[in-house]
Amino acid sequence: MNIRKPVVAGQFYGGSEKQCLGEISDCIGAYDVPGGLPERIVGGIVPHAGWLFSGDLAGLVFSAIKQANGEVDTFIIFGASHRYGGGEAVVYDKGGWATPLGVVDIDEELACKVASLNGAEANCNAHAGEHSIEVQVPFIQHLFSGAKIVPVIVPSMGFDMLLGGQVAEVIKQSDKRIVCIASSDLTHYGPRYGYCPQGIGADAIQWSKDVNDAEFINLALGLESEGLLRAALENSSACGPGAVSVLTGVVKGLGKSKGVLLAHTNSSEVMQKKFGESSEESVGYAAIIY
Repeated sequence: MNIRKPVVAGQFYGGSEKQCLGEISDCIGAYDVPGGLPERIVGGIVPHAGWLFSGDLAGLVFSAIKQANGEVDTFIIFGASHRYGGGEAVVYDKGGWATPLGVVDIDEELACKVASLNGAEANCNAHAGEHSIEVQVPFIQHLFSGAKIVPVIVPSMGFDMLLGGQVAEVIKQSDKRIVCIASSDLTHYGPRYGYCPQGIGADAIQWSKDVNDAEFINLALGLESEGLLRAALENSSACGPGAVSVLTGVVKGLGKSKGVLLAHTNSSEVMQKKFGESSEESVGYAAIIY
């Protein structure tokens, strides 16, 4: 059986089962799931930094899905492309993924269908060093026992903009309980990231949240697939805009007209809250459901 081994366990999240479960408990307990959730959630956007910084928001999205949907058979996870340089979306279509919590199976039937769509292909090797999907998997293992996954890396440029609608058609033809997730952080601001259009300091970091992040979030909430991709490429407002663009196409194809923002923060705010420290750099994080 083809098993992908974890590459950021012990770095982005706990390296042992005990550590992993303890951190998940902290993450999902950090926010209360708000009322007024959709009757059924078909998609969500989660961040993918280390759990210390963004795990609370990822946990909030998965907790909301658990509360609204109950059980889920398969999660299709659209991940950002930090290493893979191809143009098509690449699907991990066979075997399983290992984490400190064990092995989660790939939904090979569904993965094969996604990989056969225009603009997608099967390529397990492309997933070898990518963390954006991996950091979501333990949440799924803990909250949705027995659920399978279909990991899909989506590059920021060159992918088929019609892919989301095609995936939606595959989902509509299935009797499985399927939820789609897009993994993306937001504005990477500061000297370390080479992006400082408003200079350096607290006001600049606040701009990155209130203006730059907010523009991308509003486009994502409104299912503006092309607009959010264009904004991200022009303004460096997301590192996984391709993943979010495909997701918004999926949920639109499933009948959704808007998303719900559950929470929005950044690493600077997290550092101040948890450690009482400030920083000249910041990365934005949002938790969104559809």
